[in-house]
Amino acid sequence: MTERHGSIDGLRGLAVMGILLMNVAAFALPPGAYFNPLAGGGTAPVDIAIWAVNFVAVDGKMRALFSILFGASTVIVVERAEAAGQNGARVHLARMATLALFGAAHFFLIWQGDVLLLYAMVGVLALPFVLLEPGPLIRIAILLLLAQGVVQGVFLMDDIALRHAAMLPGADTTTVDGWHAFAQGIGVGRPQDAAATIDRMRGPWSAMAAHNIANGPATIPFLLGFDGSETLAFMLIGMAALRSGFLTGAWERRRYLRRAAIGLAIGLPPTMALCWLCFATGFDTLTTFAAATLGGLPFRAILALALAALALAWLTARDRSRLRAVGRMAFSNYLGTSLLMTFLFYGWGLSLFARIERVWLYPIVFGVWALMLLWSPWWLARFRYGPLEWAWRSLARGGFQPMRQNAAIRLN
Repeated sequence: MTERHGSIDGLRGLAVMGILLMNVAAFALPPGAYFNPLAGGGTAPVDIAIWAVNFVAVDGKMRALFSILFGASTVIVVERAEAAGQNGARVHLARMATLALFGAAHFFLIWQGDVLLLYAMVGVLALPFVLLEPGPLIRIAILLLLAQGVVQGVFLMDDIALRHAAMLPGADTTTVDGWHAFAQGIGVGRPQDAAATIDRMRGPWSAMAAHNIANGPATIPFLLGFDGSETLAFMLIGMAALRSGFLTGAWERRRYLRRAAIGLAIGLPPTMALCWLCFATGFDTLTTFAAATLGGLPFRAILALALAALALAWLTARDRSRLRAVGRMAFSNYLGTSLLMTFLFYGWGLSLFARIERVWLYPIVFGVWALMLLWSPWWLARFRYGPLEWAWRSLARGGFQPMRQNAAIRLN
């Protein structure tokens, strides 16, 4: 397995572009606005409609696709290393250790919406599964998703109990403040808490970084516990999808379209019902959060694979070189997007945080997409790797890698 898979590169390009559709709200608005439209970004019909479309078609699906592709890449990296006479496990672990460094810098110094640190930790856990066949991989993934449901169910019950305790007459200040702090992160909190968040994001970079460094160490184990099982499940699904030929474009176009139709028929109706539930409860904070996390859990992988099948039917129909270039530079594009978005919205840049309504965030997204599609092929026409892909590879391998296209024979 030495050749590049254009279909995987294309899918990765779509994933890194698609994930910005949801992340832009986390960059530009108070944290609860990611889950709940009442927490920021405007409540005009068009803002609510955009939130609903993202809830149904994007939220969690792009992250799932990103994780699926990460799992497939793990198999590719290990098998290529073994084919080259190297220790595949050692190569993979070195890559994960280096990825953790990038993720930690991203998480603490740039943006706390980082997924790289989580992927590095879960990627270590994924290593023992790379030799398994699709059947066992899918069965283990199902068990992990069931475990994820239990974890999120327990978490939700604790949150319900916390809100109940905070609403009781005479509730102590610690309980009340704990509930409102949690509500601020997942939905609608107190106005003064939202104002404090806005002030911090519009303030100097040093204050934002200090806040991340102070609070981040407690956040990391929470993220691993809350999302770890699901992320590992998606990675195993990606390994199975690679081995089955699904991700490599080996299937006939009709087969991709049939799988897409089945997945959408299974996953869309209940996801739309969950969206309606959010509307019906007036976007109750816990209900909306539960719908986006625990409620959507059974359908995220189904919809992610359905969207991947639809994309693969499109990708295999003709050359998509620009999109493949975006995927080959997904690491640089992902981190570059964070730098660009934080420059636009945070105090160290243009300080537009919480100043733009939700609907007007998406022209910015489309502009970033255009930038990715323009600069990625331009860069790869001159260099063998994206700038951060080169840095990652060089650090993981313990030496500078050839960068210019004519520097050495191309390594895949």
